[in-house]
Amino acid sequence: MNQEDALVIDTIRENYQQMFAAEKKVADYILEHPDQVVSSSVSELAELSGVSDATVIRMCKHLGYQGFYQMKINLARDLGQHQLVGYRGDQNNPDTAKEILQGIARNLLNTASRLDMNVVLSCARLIRESEMVHVAAVGNTSPVAIDLGFRLGRLGIRTSSALIPEYFLSNISLGSRRDVIVAISHSGSSRQVLQALELGREKGMKSIVITGAARSPVSQLADYTMYISVEDPLYTEFGAISHVYAMAVIDALLYFVANAEREPGSVDRLEMLLAEYKL
Repeated sequence: MNQEDALVIDTIRENYQQMFAAEKKVADYILEHPDQVVSSSVSELAELSGVSDATVIRMCKHLGYQGFYQMKINLARDLGQHQLVGYRGDQNNPDTAKEILQGIARNLLNTASRLDMNVVLSCARLIRESEMVHVAAVGNTSPVAIDLGFRLGRLGIRTSSALIPEYFLSNISLGSRRDVIVAISHSGSSRQVLQALELGREKGMKSIVITGAARSPVSQLADYTMYISVEDPLYTEFGAISHVYAMAVIDALLYFVANAEREPGSVDRLEMLLAEYKL
């Protein structure tokens, strides 16, 4: 039987005696609270278990998984939770488009109430004063990064973004301390996004993170964190997360970026060029 066929709980019990003491704390928590683990980030599980993020990841690898995320997907499968597309909020499943949109609106308002305006304004100022903004995201969130890069360019701000992680990592490695990184990660634990933040820190760059996980590896590395607060998600985090919330936070950020003086004519010229493709 390969690793993907084995039940996570059984795998933990079979390997329990070979684990280090700290890893056993993580294993004990998973065995006692599997449903909670499925909805936790790696940092949240580490805090709940009283260990470090590295210990959680190390335990998962000792079990034969690539990392925490793969272990969590398999655990969700074992529990019979349909994590790819489905409603997991506390309320009844929505039956109409109106109910779905009302749920999204509630989450947007909740996110708005959690945004720190001092952080938003500081991030906007950081972006305006930067020489280059490097936008980093991977996988399902990559389109959000590309959109942000394009929109910053429309505001006359030099921006680098790419669908391929190696590209944005290369651009960051060539940057300077006056550059800024904007990292977008719903889970807060995307490996290439973490690498981008670590590389940027080595270069002396300031960083902004937009994430749905308040206690996460990316938020620990960032200078500023803008948190997406979704208490009643329509979709779970495995592959079908709605980008509405990240886009809304970005809209708020761009509003304050745009409401400042830029070089005269730089934006108007681009608008004139783009106008050729509009009716």
